Amino acid sequence: MTGAEKKRGGATVGLISELDGLEAASVIYLRLWCNGPDSQASVHGDFIATLGVEHGQRALTCFEDLCRICAQHGRRPLMRHSVNCKCLGSDESCFANFIGAAAQGARDDAMLIATLLVRPDMAPLVTSLATDFGLALKRMNLRTPSRTEKAEIYDHTQSTTIH
Repeated sequence: MTGAEKKRGGATVGLISELDGLEAASVIYLRLWCNGPDSQASVHGDFIATLGVEHGQRALTCFEDLCRICAQHGRRPLMRHSVNCKCLGSDESCFANFIGAAAQGARDDAMLIATLLVRPDMAPLVTSLATDFGLALKRMNLRTPSRTEKAEIYDHTQSTTIH
């Protein structure tokens, strides 16, 4: 694989600040989740603090399953920028639009986007998870998670972070 092929999906297409709250939160939480155990604990803490134990745990389970399925059945690894980066990568933009469409009830659009992220047979499952996760984000205070400023920049998966 060439260097360009390794970075496919990481091209900057905009800024996080250009997204609405739900879409920005979905990208930030994806970055945090992929940043390792300490950042995952921050995500867990945000969900529990904002949604309560029961609903927060349910949202976390949806998000964990969504991330796991995207990793296991993805067409290729999702590229992302580091937690504190202000840029928005093309894969991150796709993920944000996917969550946004699912949360708005645009199931057909969400299913179409899902087929760009995962194998077609997994699209209905990830769309359902994205809908539940997106609706949980709607119930949260949709500002950038406060822990992003404190999160480690070190990426434990190394090969999929651009900058």
